[in-house]
Amino acid sequence: MNKIEEKRLIINDIDQKMVELFEKRMEAVKEIALYKKENKLPIFDEEREKALIEKNLSYLKNQELKEYYLEFEKALLKESKEYQKKLL
Repeated sequence: MNKIEEKRLIINDIDQKMVELFEKRMEAVKEIALYKKENKLPIFDEEREKALIEKNLSYLKNQELKEYYLEFEKALLKESKEYQKKLL
């Protein structure tokens, strides 16, 4: 096995774990959506989203990846809100 094949195996393993984590996250999003519905709360909470992005960016060790992680995080939050809209 050459080096690129080895790295692709690593990526495949990471992708599988990310799918599992995504499903867990979206299940929590679903529960939050139901709570918001019961309590007549809006889907979007700008302050919460800003704080979440800031907190998650603080976990990033490689600052060279900051702009890419920020886009990833924004996309994840967008899809979370879309899922909540669908559920409500």
